[in-house]
Amino acid sequence: MRWRYGYTVLALCTLAFAATMVARLAISPVVPIVRADLGLSNTLVGVALSGMWAAYALSQFPSGVFGDKFGERRVILAAVGLTALASLLLALSPNAIAFTLFAIVLGAGAGLHYSVATTFITKQFDDIGRVIGVHVSGGPVAGLLAPPVAAALGAQYGWRVALLLGAAVAIPVFVVFWWRIDPSPPERPAQPVRERFELDPVLELLRRPEIAYTTLLAVLGAFTWQATASFLPAFFEGYHGLSPAMASLFFSAYFLVHGATQPLTGALSDRFDRDTAATLTMALGVLGFSLLVVSDSAATWTGAVLLVGVAMSWGAPVQSRFMDHLSREERGAGFGLVRTVYMILGASGSVVVGLLADLAGWNVAFGLLAGVMAVGLLALLANRILTLGL
Repeated sequence: MRWRYGYTVLALCTLAFAATMVARLAISPVVPIVRADLGLSNTLVGVALSGMWAAYALSQFPSGVFGDKFGERRVILAAVGLTALASLLLALSPNAIAFTLFAIVLGAGAGLHYSVATTFITKQFDDIGRVIGVHVSGGPVAGLLAPPVAAALGAQYGWRVALLLGAAVAIPVFVVFWWRIDPSPPERPAQPVRERFELDPVLELLRRPEIAYTTLLAVLGAFTWQATASFLPAFFEGYHGLSPAMASLFFSAYFLVHGATQPLTGALSDRFDRDTAATLTMALGVLGFSLLVVSDSAATWTGAVLLVGVAMSWGAPVQSRFMDHLSREERGAGFGLVRTVYMILGASGSVVVGLLADLAGWNVAFGLLAGVMAVGLLALLANRILTLGL
């Protein structure tokens, strides 16, 4: 198959997404060292990390607006450049307050990438499900590689060197992206940015039936993904009594499957339709989380983790569904808007599941995740029945 420019865009946008994710995921493994060195309390660590992820979510909508105004290439370069700069500043943080502020800057800068890059990629291809899946896989790949590397660097050289990992990855990606990606013409260069933030157009888009329905699916998926990414190792340790090493092994397997299957679920949504692929992911999620709770054998846990990894690849078909219902002119800001909405709402997954684990136990907490996937599955089946007029 002959190489063409669209593949260059896809490859470098995926690398850029991985770079922004590496910088964020490099922090958690060295939190105990940072806390001891800078005198951070657990509460302040939580504020810093929550602030980073909240800033990431809130950046999604403005990034789409900026992409329409200035062109996707400039915004993606800004995202990768700010990621590198914020990682460097984090590594040089003199105190707890500076660390917290720089973590928030990192989240805001990294958040400029995804919505704009997804819009940019979809302009290059007709079968967008597969390529969105490839782009999304940059995150799980970073999740598989960044934490152990950061932990090793932190143990050997200290937390400041570990946090330089984000800059070390982002800087070469910035250079290659600047070199190989052509300037991209903006969709709305003449429209004032402030007009894009007016409330009525925003509400009109979110009230459209297909957008509202797809946002519901994305909120359910994001809720479950956030909780899984936050607590899967703790679940294995606290509920099944595994060692931290074994729990981490299952967590790595989850990320590996999650990353590998994103392009497959996206391609499935191209081959059949978005709802068929999304239905498959939700059904596998119900089965996978249920098996995690009720099973007591390593073999079954392995199969359940594989099922959950595929289930959390809901992003490729669901995000493609958004694109199907947004015009070319709406995709930049519109996709950024729905990303901000469903990521903010979905972020509650960590809080709810953590609280349930404390109050009622891990079986109830992860049983809830099976229930959330079941709600998504029922919504998809009901929509299919209504569409077919049965």
